[in-house]
Amino acid sequence: MSKDFDALYADSGRHSIAPERLLRGLLLQCFYSIRSERMLVEQINYSWLFRWFVGLDMDEAVWNHAVFSKNRERLLQADIARKFFALVQEQARPFVSDEHFTVDGTLIEAWASQKSFQKKDGSDKGDGSNFRGQRRRNDTHQSKTDPEAKLYRKGGGQESRMSYLGHVLVENRNGLIVGAMATTADGFAERDAALLMVHERRRQRESIRSVGADKGYDSRDFVKALREMNVRPHVSQNNNGRRSAIDTRTTRHESYAISQKKRPLIERTFGWMKAVAGIRQVKLRGLARVDWLFVLTAAAFNLWRIPRLKPAEA
Repeated sequence: MSKDFDALYADSGRHSIAPERLLRGLLLQCFYSIRSERMLVEQINYSWLFRWFVGLDMDEAVWNHAVFSKNRERLLQADIARKFFALVQEQARPFVSDEHFTVDGTLIEAWASQKSFQKKDGSDKGDGSNFRGQRRRNDTHQSKTDPEAKLYRKGGGQESRMSYLGHVLVENRNGLIVGAMATTADGFAERDAALLMVHERRRQRESIRSVGADKGYDSRDFVKALREMNVRPHVSQNNNGRRSAIDTRTTRHESYAISQKKRPLIERTFGWMKAVAGIRQVKLRGLARVDWLFVLTAAAFNLWRIPRLKPAEA
């Protein structure tokens, strides 16, 4: 990625943080659950291994945390995360299945409070801190701090939160991520994102024979779209008061049962991304920034996973 990084250097002005060091610092945050840039700079300052990883000499001064946050915008604007994710996929190619995949989505809490969700026309009385008895909807209300975040609830019995949705396409052999994206939160985003990721992989001339998914993807439009792309829809049947879009012409095959057994692998990716890499609640605002961070975190998961798949050296 040297050419991509060279394009980010300024032609004039004072020296800033090298893009390579910015990216390595962000990876450290993912790998070691470092919550903030301030803590990252503090740990780099006293850890020799962290200094070596980001490329700092032993006596070189560590950058300021505010400077780190500001310079991170250069990586956002250059879409470095997508390019980095693609190159990590090339390293993971020997461990990736070429035919069978699983797709799913997860809730990402936005960096916006419930009190910021106010009427778009500004007719809220007071500071909007009392919502008792009010009916709030995304078509009439909007967050004042993050307008692209939506009030959303994933699953019954859960509280509605200001959220985005993160989506991953995982191969079924070792659970490596081959597609990742973030979207605004709504009832159709998961299925739409799944079709986009499948289409993108096929556009890259990659073969896909089957895609597994949970009951939330059991819709006639989704199943029909997959079949039109010559992809077998190995979706879990949802027969709760309705007729499933998946019938015996799919469930009778042994490969369907195998896909259902492999489907829980995708939960491991979400577990690592949320518990270790800190993607449960993002500290960035706006869909473009959330998508950038989610893709970078997916690349970090693959980097963490690949060494565990390689055979032990003598």
